[in-house]
Amino acid sequence: MADAFGTHLGKVNFSRYSDGEFQPAFEESIRGTRIFIIGSTHPPAENLMEMLLMIDAAKRASARHITAVIPYFSWARQDRKDKPRVPIGAKLIAKLLEAAGATRIITMDLHADQIQGFFEKPVDHLYASAIFLPYVKKLNLNSLTIASPDMGGSKRAYSYAKYLKCDVVICYKERATANQISHMELIGKVKGKNVILVDDMVDTANTLAKAADLIMNKGAISVRAVCTHAVLSANAIEIVGNSQLTELVVTDSIPLKKKHSKIKVLSCAELMAEVMHNVHHNQSISSKFIM
Repeated sequence: MADAFGTHLGKVNFSRYSDGEFQPAFEESIRGTRIFIIGSTHPPAENLMEMLLMIDAAKRASARHITAVIPYFSWARQDRKDKPRVPIGAKLIAKLLEAAGATRIITMDLHADQIQGFFEKPVDHLYASAIFLPYVKKLNLNSLTIASPDMGGSKRAYSYAKYLKCDVVICYKERATANQISHMELIGKVKGKNVILVDDMVDTANTLAKAADLIMNKGAISVRAVCTHAVLSANAIEIVGNSQLTELVVTDSIPLKKKHSKIKVLSCAELMAEVMHNVHHNQSISSKFIM
C-alpha cells in the first residue's frame, strides 16, 4: 500500500517481553500529522491488539488524524444478538478502536453493512467489486450467471449481475449447526451457464464446495467463486482443491496461508492506497464504489 501510495512505511519498533507481551513504538515524530495505521484484525487476537496499541501510541504522540486501515474487519459476523446471552462483538471492536483514538476507519466488504452504524467516527466502507469486476470481465465468459451461496448474499449478487448485465441464481441453505450445512437448494436455472459465486468471505469453504457441486449437477458449464476475505480455516484449502470449482479468486486482505493452483489472489493495495490518497487530500472517493 505504501508503494502504491508513493511513499515509504513509517519507522516502528516492537519490543517483546518474555511472556509474549509486546509494545510498539514510533521511531520518528508524528506530531500534528495524518497517520494511516494499516493492518487486518484476523486471528490471532494479537493482530487486533497490535492495531489498538499503535492507535493509542499515535494518539499519545499527538498525531492530528489517526486512520485505521483495516482491509479485513474481524468479529464482523457477530453483528447482532442471534440468541440469548451472547455479545455483539462487532460493536465492541468498533468501540475499542474509537476508545484507542481512531478518528477514521477504512475497511472493505464488511460482513454486514450496518456495522458502519456501530461507529461514531467516519467509516469508508469499500467494496472488493472494484477489484473483482474488471477481472471477471477479462474472463470473457459466455452465458454468464452470478450466484449467491446463501440468501444473505443476494444483494451482493444482484449488484454484480446488474453491472455485468446477466442473470442471478440463489442457493438456499439450512444449517444444522455453525459451519455445517444440512440442506441446500438452488433457486434459478444454470444449465449451459458459466456461473460465478460471489461472497464476502470464505471460511471453511464447505458452503462454496456444496454450492459448486449443486450448480454443476444442475448442468452448469463451469463454476468459479470470488470471495473478498480468504479466512480459509482448518482444511478449507483442501476442500477447495477437491471441489468442482474451476478457481477461487480472493484478495490479499488476509495473508493466504498456503498457495494452491485453484486459488488466485488479487491485491487490494492499489484500491486502498487511492482511497487513502483522496482522504489525505480531502478529495471524493465516491468513484471507488462500483456497487
